[in-house]
Amino acid sequence: MPESLLFEVLFLLVSLAVALLLPWLGLDPAPAVLLAILPYLGRNLYYLGRLTLLIRRRHRMAPPFPRGLWGIIYRSVAQHQQSGRKRRKRQVRFIRRFHEAAISVPDALVILDRYQRIEWANPMAAELMDVHWLRDEGRYLTELLRHDPLRELLVADEYLRSIELAPEHNRAITLSVRIMPFGERKRQRLVVGRDITKVFHLNLIRRDFVGNASHELRTPLTVISGFLENLLDSPLTPEHHRRPLQLMSSQAERMRSIVEDLLTLSRLEMEDATARSEPVDVPDMLRLILDEARLLDAGEHELTADIDPDLLLTGNRLELRSALSNLVFNAVQHTPSGSRIWITWREDADGPRFAVKDDGEGFAREHIPRLTERFYRIDKARSRTSGGTGLGLAIVKHVLNRHDARLTIESEPGQGSIFTCRFPASTGLERSELQQS
Repeated sequence: MPESLLFEVLFLLVSLAVALLLPWLGLDPAPAVLLAILPYLGRNLYYLGRLTLLIRRRHRMAPPFPRGLWGIIYRSVAQHQQSGRKRRKRQVRFIRRFHEAAISVPDALVILDRYQRIEWANPMAAELMDVHWLRDEGRYLTELLRHDPLRELLVADEYLRSIELAPEHNRAITLSVRIMPFGERKRQRLVVGRDITKVFHLNLIRRDFVGNASHELRTPLTVISGFLENLLDSPLTPEHHRRPLQLMSSQAERMRSIVEDLLTLSRLEMEDATARSEPVDVPDMLRLILDEARLLDAGEHELTADIDPDLLLTGNRLELRSALSNLVFNAVQHTPSGSRIWITWREDADGPRFAVKDDGEGFAREHIPRLTERFYRIDKARSRTSGGTGLGLAIVKHVLNRHDARLTIESEPGQGSIFTCRFPASTGLERSELQQS
């Protein structure tokens, strides 16, 4: 039997023994029993009241502890208090470190409540967004940053998309703003603003340089190609000169293709994304692209098409043709002869979907994240032989971004590849709807 329980039993037995002895001294049995039990009851009431008072006043319980079961209770409460104090100290240290880290972050951090009002902001938010805490606590963020894209982002709850804006208090900087769910039940919002001014200016310089250089190269290449063509067609050209001239003409044509693709990318980056948005007859466009692909292919591949004849798309006709044709022509040019190619244009639960699948050689997964980079090639020798410029998928990515669509790539070595363009459901259009309008 535990010592504490033994102590309680002995204490009670002694009280009962005294209650039995008191009648021998001439007391009535009932008052004698009550008088003998009072010390036991009084002791319990005393320790109970003391425990309640200590807990209510949050006093620290320290030894010496009483004997018996009350000692176990006091000791357990003291251990619980000690672990609670350690836990609170850890929480305080963690909150302090988190607060110091949030203050030290070079990005603007703003916490919004469930009603999109400002709860807290770090010092960088004052510098980058002109959001000061505590001055602006309780105000709506859109009152301080009056930008329609930000308001739309808050309403749409699109956490994977970022927007770029120039704050009114300092138009010289460019911010990349993202909004993420935060707090209990994800009802709050964490707004992160990053200064991308240097990156933005570097992109402008790069874009202008590529656009200007490509534009300036177009004229001399045209002149060179014209003279080479005349020399090749001339009967006066010696036979031993024709082979070098053919190689020069082929390389000049390849350079011209690169220049044209670079100019296309520059135009996509500079033009307004909403320019010339119209209903596009994608089925008719794909039929023309397939005819061109068969001429390019010369019967070396088996092309199979599954096209919904009534599914149209709202967007830019020229850009969409450039993106879809790039994917089809890539499949023809970069898969071995005898491969099968499937082209699909259908609508599923997520919206219109265009897919190009082949059973060619495929490629390793580590290449997938870089395939849409400019001039990135998996096999440089094969790409040059097939006439690829390394810019086709970059053009596809830019076009899809401008149409709020996304490109997914799946491939395994020896199992072929699947390139899928997924468009928002809102851009899909039935032919009957167009005819009614």
